[in-house]
Amino acid sequence: MNHSRHFKVSLLMAALLSFSVAQAATLTKAEYKAEKARISAAYKIDKKVCDSFKDNAEDICEEQAKAKEKVALAELEFSYTGKAADQTKLFEVMAKSAYAVAKEQCDDQAGNAKDVCVKEARAVEVRALADAKLGKQIGEARKEASMDKNNANYQVALEKCEALAGAAKDACVATAKTNFGRY
Repeated sequence: MNHSRHFKVSLLMAALLSFSVAQAATLTKAEYKAEKARISAAYKIDKKVCDSFKDNAEDICEEQAKAKEKVALAELEFSYTGKAADQTKLFEVMAKSAYAVAKEQCDDQAGNAKDVCVKEARAVEVRALADAKLGKQIGEARKEASMDKNNANYQVALEKCEALAGAAKDACVATAKTNFGRY
């Protein structure tokens, strides 16, 4: 794998690890639509630029334009919704797009060098997809842990209510239900 591609893969992995949910869900619907239109227009311009290239250089350029558009749309979706599922989808799109570009770049080589190039590109994709899956699993584990904590705290609150009687107990239970999302 050449150093330039290795550096790009490193940047991709750093982006995967540093992208946070705190950056998500900050767009209004109007901003979302405007950004989506801007991404589409940028893709058309990028694709038009590729027409000035020939042979595999044109193919690489077009694959890069597609990858740029797909990643931008996935980032936009995550920024709009803030959902963990959209963050995972973003990471998957980044991995698959990087693979598609790297695979297209391998077409300039022949024989064993090409085979090695494709295998290296595939290995990078597999690692990035595994990291995305791991992030999804961690997110699910956090959600489950949060629910477990909520349940435990609710049980403690109910137990504290047991020391009371009558209307005070009823009010305590009602407060506990409200505080812990039990209606």
